[in-house]
Amino acid sequence: MKAITLRDFGGPEMMQYDDIDTPTPGDGQLLIRVHATSVNRPDVIQRQGNYPPPPGDSEVLGLEVAGVVESVGGAGSRFKPGDRVVALVGGGGYAEYTLALEGHCMALSESISFEQAACICETYITAYLNLFMLGELQGKKSVLIHGGGGGVATSAIQLCRALSPDTQIIVTASSGKLDRVASQGAHHVIDYREQSFADEIRRITEKRGVDVILDHIGAAYLEDNMKSLALAGTMMLIGVMGGIKAELNLASMMVKRQRIIGSVLRSRPVAEKAAIIARFEEVVMPLIAAGEVTPLVDATFPLSEAAAAHTLMEQGGHFGKIVLTMPGV
Repeated sequence: MKAITLRDFGGPEMMQYDDIDTPTPGDGQLLIRVHATSVNRPDVIQRQGNYPPPPGDSEVLGLEVAGVVESVGGAGSRFKPGDRVVALVGGGGYAEYTLALEGHCMALSESISFEQAACICETYITAYLNLFMLGELQGKKSVLIHGGGGGVATSAIQLCRALSPDTQIIVTASSGKLDRVASQGAHHVIDYREQSFADEIRRITEKRGVDVILDHIGAAYLEDNMKSLALAGTMMLIGVMGGIKAELNLASMMVKRQRIIGSVLRSRPVAEKAAIIARFEEVVMPLIAAGEVTPLVDATFPLSEAAAAHTLMEQGGHFGKIVLTMPGV
């Protein structure tokens, strides 16, 4: 089968369109004929040599796929060959075929294209897990979402609108994306390059602060995030693009009864991921099937042009997800 492999760790030029063996499913696994996969920030970090896959998972990049079940390992699966599915995988998405644990797969409605479906697992599950399962946002007054044009942020805005419609959505974004972020349903959009988001949060919330923050920046935003967090608020930390070390005023955090929760999806235990996915399939997948939540595809590349897709990801100008499609499907 065709797949993207790495000559070595480094830039996009290290990616090559290669022939590798097609895997065989074991008990509890599905072999999926991939129609589309997507590019995520962890793929870039792994390509650079800084984010190895969990033990036992494929070294091939790619954390989510949409496609058709080719074969089933073992007996008693809820899926059968020919079923349309989406899957969260620990690796292996940048290939014509990939293995996925049955518990990490979801049935895919005919109403959703494979290109859109390839955008679901990594970003929408991340947003749902951190805002609603861990951050307990539903019914709260306000949320701050950083990185308005990225896949997780656009997913988060849509989920907030659908699952907690009375929550005030505040988003930071670069100047070129402000209008598009607002069109997704954000009530307030802050230009983080021109404005202090902590000052704007103070103004918008009349000094109250926000109940939940979804942050992928880390150290560079910590001080302003804590200033922006309301009493008993929760900051969900899902990335450290702005560094890993910063000072924290513990006394203030204690007095305000605030929480900081660090969260990643890929390295969670198999059973834990399966439980998260089962809950997501129950709550969110019907909204996607009905068109109430719509994955945003910014650009589509053939698998052979994965290096160009990574270049676009690193340039940061995309809005929504970058998708790779497979040959012959």
